[in-house]
Amino acid sequence: MKNNVNVSVIQDADGNNIVMINDIAFKGKRSMNWDDVKEYLKGFVGNNYTIAGSNEVVYIGTDLPDEYTGSDYTYNLKGAVAKAKANAAQGLGELIEIATNGKHTENKKKKHNIDGANGWYRYDSCFALPVYGVDNKVERYNVFNVNLIIRHDLDGKKYLYDIINIKKETSNPLGC
Repeated sequence: MKNNVNVSVIQDADGNNIVMINDIAFKGKRSMNWDDVKEYLKGFVGNNYTIAGSNEVVYIGTDLPDEYTGSDYTYNLKGAVAKAKANAAQGLGELIEIATNGKHTENKKKKHNIDGANGWYRYDSCFALPVYGVDNKVERYNVFNVNLIIRHDLDGKKYLYDIINIKKETSNPLGC
Protein backbone atom coordinates (compact mmCIF):
# COMPACT_ATOMS: atom_id res chain seq x y z
CA MET A 1 0.00 0.00 0.00
CA LYS A 2 1.38 3.40 -0.97
CA ASN A 3 1.44 6.40 1.31
CA ASN A 4 -0.45 8.52 -1.26
CA VAL A 5 -3.57 9.43 0.65
CA ASN A 6 -6.44 11.84 0.45
CA VAL A 7 -5.99 13.76 3.72
CA SER A 8 -6.67 17.40 4.55
CA VAL A 9 -7.04 19.62 7.58
CA ILE A 10 -10.30 21.50 8.05
CA GLN A 11 -11.74 23.59 10.84
CA ASP A 12 -15.02 22.96 12.61
CA ALA A 13 -17.49 25.74 13.48
CA ASP A 14 -15.46 26.56 16.63
CA GLY A 15 -12.17 26.89 14.75
CA ASN A 16 -10.74 23.56 15.94
CA ASN A 17 -8.61 21.67 13.45
CA ILE A 18 -9.70 18.23 12.28
CA VAL A 19 -7.70 15.89 10.06
CA MET A 20 -10.06 14.64 7.36
CA ILE A 21 -9.05 11.19 6.16
CA ASN A 22 -11.15 10.77 3.04
CA ASP A 23 -10.38 7.13 2.21
CA ILE A 24 -10.79 3.94 4.20
CA ALA A 25 -7.53 2.14 3.43
CA PHE A 26 -7.88 -0.53 6.12
CA LYS A 27 -11.17 -2.36 6.05
CA GLY A 28 -12.43 -5.16 8.22
CA LYS A 29 -15.79 -6.21 9.53
CA ARG A 30 -14.52 -8.26 12.46
CA SER A 31 -10.83 -7.55 12.92
CA MET A 32 -8.04 -5.47 11.46
CA ASN A 33 -5.02 -6.88 9.68
CA TRP A 34 -2.45 -5.09 11.85
CA ASP A 35 0.42 -6.54 9.78
CA ASP A 36 -0.80 -4.46 6.82
CA VAL A 37 -0.95 -1.37 9.03
CA LYS A 38 2.57 -2.07 10.32
CA GLU A 39 3.92 -2.31 6.77
CA TYR A 40 2.15 0.93 5.87
CA LEU A 41 3.64 2.74 8.88
CA LYS A 42 7.16 1.71 7.90
CA GLY A 43 6.79 4.19 5.03
CA PHE A 44 6.73 7.06 7.56
CA VAL A 45 9.95 6.10 9.39
CA GLY A 46 12.50 8.87 9.08
CA ASN A 47 9.91 11.60 8.50
CA ASN A 48 9.44 14.51 10.89
CA TYR A 49 6.58 16.93 11.46
CA THR A 50 6.25 20.18 13.35
CA ILE A 51 3.51 20.84 15.89
CA ALA A 52 2.07 24.15 14.65
CA GLY A 53 1.22 25.55 18.07
CA SER A 54 4.63 24.98 19.67
CA ASN A 55 7.08 24.58 16.75
CA GLU A 56 8.28 21.31 18.30
CA VAL A 57 9.61 18.77 15.82
CA VAL A 58 8.34 15.20 16.18
CA TYR A 59 10.11 12.35 14.42
CA ILE A 60 8.80 8.99 13.27
CA GLY A 61 11.23 6.39 14.56
CA THR A 62 11.71 2.73 13.75
CA ASP A 63 9.79 1.70 16.89
CA LEU A 64 6.48 3.30 15.82
CA PRO A 65 5.17 0.53 13.52
CA ASP A 66 5.59 -2.15 16.22
CA GLU A 67 4.23 -0.05 19.07
CA TYR A 68 1.31 1.40 17.09
CA THR A 69 0.13 -2.03 15.94
CA GLY A 70 1.26 -4.22 18.82
CA SER A 71 0.67 -2.25 22.02
CA ASP A 72 -1.63 -3.54 24.76
CA TYR A 73 -3.96 -0.66 23.89
CA THR A 74 -4.17 -1.74 20.24
CA TYR A 75 -4.53 -5.40 21.15
CA ASN A 76 -7.70 -4.63 23.13
CA LEU A 77 -9.37 -2.53 20.42
CA LYS A 78 -12.47 -3.88 18.71
CA GLY A 79 -14.83 -2.83 15.94
CA ALA A 80 -15.08 0.80 14.88
CA VAL A 81 -12.32 2.02 17.20
CA ALA A 82 -9.85 -0.55 15.84
CA LYS A 83 -10.77 0.51 12.31
CA ALA A 84 -10.38 4.16 13.31
CA LYS A 85 -6.87 3.61 14.72
CA ALA A 86 -5.79 1.63 11.67
CA ASN A 87 -7.03 4.33 9.29
CA ALA A 88 -5.65 7.18 11.42
CA ALA A 89 -2.22 5.97 10.28
CA GLN A 90 -2.92 7.70 6.96
CA GLY A 91 -2.92 11.12 8.64
CA LEU A 92 -0.07 10.79 11.14
CA GLY A 93 1.76 13.88 9.95
CA GLU A 94 -1.34 16.04 10.04
CA LEU A 95 -2.36 14.66 13.46
CA ILE A 96 1.02 15.75 14.80
CA GLU A 97 0.85 19.15 13.10
CA ILE A 98 -2.53 20.05 14.64
CA ALA A 99 -1.74 18.60 18.09
CA THR A 100 -2.64 20.78 21.09
CA ASN A 101 -2.53 20.79 24.90
CA GLY A 102 0.85 19.13 25.35
CA LYS A 103 1.44 17.79 28.84
CA HIS A 104 4.79 16.43 30.06
CA THR A 105 5.33 13.57 32.50
CA GLU A 106 8.56 12.10 33.78
CA ASN A 107 9.61 8.63 32.68
CA LYS A 108 8.72 6.08 35.36
CA LYS A 109 9.63 2.79 33.65
CA LYS A 110 13.15 1.44 33.68
CA LYS A 111 12.62 -0.17 30.27
CA HIS A 112 12.32 3.35 28.81
CA ASN A 113 15.49 4.79 30.40
CA ILE A 114 16.88 5.56 26.95
CA ASP A 115 13.90 5.98 24.61
CA GLY A 116 11.92 7.97 27.19
CA ALA A 117 14.84 9.34 29.19
CA ASN A 118 13.59 12.94 28.99
CA GLY A 119 9.98 12.00 29.72
CA TRP A 120 6.76 11.68 27.78
CA TYR A 121 4.32 14.10 26.21
CA ARG A 122 0.62 13.61 25.65
CA TYR A 123 -1.06 15.80 23.05
CA ASP A 124 -4.68 16.02 21.94
CA SER A 125 -5.57 15.65 18.28
CA CYS A 126 -8.63 14.92 16.17
CA PHE A 127 -9.51 13.15 12.92
CA ALA A 128 -12.57 12.23 10.89
CA LEU A 129 -13.34 9.17 8.77
CA PRO A 130 -16.08 8.78 6.16
CA VAL A 131 -19.05 6.49 6.70
CA TYR A 132 -20.33 4.99 3.46
CA GLY A 133 -23.94 4.08 2.70
CA VAL A 134 -25.23 1.13 0.72
CA ASP A 135 -24.77 3.08 -2.52
CA ASN A 136 -21.05 3.48 -1.66
CA LYS A 137 -21.42 7.25 -1.22
CA VAL A 138 -20.30 9.13 1.88
CA GLU A 139 -23.25 9.56 4.24
CA ARG A 140 -21.41 11.38 7.00
CA TYR A 141 -18.11 11.53 8.86
CA ASN A 142 -17.32 10.07 12.26
CA VAL A 143 -15.02 12.33 14.28
CA PHE A 144 -12.54 10.88 16.77
CA ASN A 145 -10.53 12.57 19.51
CA VAL A 146 -7.17 10.96 20.33
CA ASN A 147 -4.08 11.33 22.48
CA LEU A 148 -0.70 11.28 20.77
CA ILE A 149 1.99 9.75 22.97
CA ILE A 150 5.39 11.26 22.23
CA ARG A 151 8.58 10.05 23.84
CA HIS A 152 11.48 12.41 24.52
CA ASP A 153 14.56 10.34 23.79
CA LEU A 154 18.00 10.49 25.37
CA ASP A 155 19.17 11.93 22.01
CA GLY A 156 17.01 15.01 22.74
CA LYS A 157 14.55 14.31 19.92
CA LYS A 158 10.83 13.69 20.29
CA TYR A 159 9.31 10.64 18.63
CA LEU A 160 5.70 9.63 18.08
CA TYR A 161 5.21 6.46 20.15
CA ASP A 162 1.51 5.63 19.84
CA ILE A 163 -2.02 6.96 19.49
CA ILE A 164 -4.34 6.05 22.36
CA ASN A 165 -7.63 6.97 24.03
CA ILE A 166 -9.51 7.04 20.75
CA LYS A 167 -12.99 8.37 21.47
CA LYS A 168 -15.76 8.93 18.96
CA GLU A 169 -17.14 12.45 19.14
CA THR A 170 -20.87 12.31 19.70
CA SER A 171 -21.77 16.00 19.49
CA ASN A 172 -21.58 15.90 15.67
CA PRO A 173 -19.24 18.94 15.30
CA LEU A 174 -19.24 18.81 11.50
CA GLY A 175 -22.97 19.32 11.29
CA CYS A 176 -23.26 16.16 9.20
